[in-house]
Amino acid sequence: MASVFSLPEPLQRFLSKFPLYTYPPIRLPQDTTVVDQASNCNILSTDVECLKWQAYIALRGVTDIAVRWDISPEGGIDGRLPCLHTPAFGDATSELLAPRSIPGWVDGRVGGGNDPLNGYSDETLKDESHAWVSLLEGIVHAALTLSEPSQPALSQLFQTATTGGRALAATLSPPPAPLTGLSSVLPSYGINITLSSIQGQYAEAIASLSERLGTDKWFLGSENPTALDALAFAYLHCLLCSMDSTRIEVTRRVNLVAWERRVRTQVETAFTVA
Repeated sequence: MASVFSLPEPLQRFLSKFPLYTYPPIRLPQDTTVVDQASNCNILSTDVECLKWQAYIALRGVTDIAVRWDISPEGGIDGRLPCLHTPAFGDATSELLAPRSIPGWVDGRVGGGNDPLNGYSDETLKDESHAWVSLLEGIVHAALTLSEPSQPALSQLFQTATTGGRALAATLSPPPAPLTGLSSVLPSYGINITLSSIQGQYAEAIASLSERLGTDKWFLGSENPTALDALAFAYLHCLLCSMDSTRIEVTRRVNLVAWERRVRTQVETAFTVA
């Protein structure tokens, strides 16, 4: 039955400029979905932080994971990617997980979360893994960040370079000099880091990584892949995709190139495009 009330025609014309649209509900994923960033039409992310978690999931033995690239970092939990979107299954509800929750979710899928050594042969190797993580997330990450296209010089005065949510200067020892100093009319601000200034440290880091891997299947001689292998793969893959001297340092080490290629095949097979 038509309503007995009607709006005045001028008000109807005004409201017609603000139509109300309705859309169908968003379909919940039937498969687990990883939301990554910075892909170049590839199954693997070109963002080292996202790729690290892709490798971690795949090397733990989880498969049939869909990835999508259409979400900006601001859409992720805490304004960062990646995020893991799990489907509703049985009594479990659909969840959107931050990176810190991914290991627990993987443990629930494949088990193995009760190993106090985290997959390493002994406590000494577990402690050694922390040193390699610091090396990769320190000087290697700095070199990878600086190998990316540079920003205009003026913009560097007003922006602090970051790496994985941390100040880039915090990853280097000794810390770099500021962009502006005592001889400047501006107060000390920013950081003054160039790729050439850390090239020697970076070359030594890659050489040490190659020597430690040797002919082993996994880093530190582990029987199965560990979190260190996922992190090492992420950096080696991104370095090999760069187009400057950072890539050359890796290509000089045949064992690193062969290892990256083998692990890449295993990681790629675990994912599909959503």
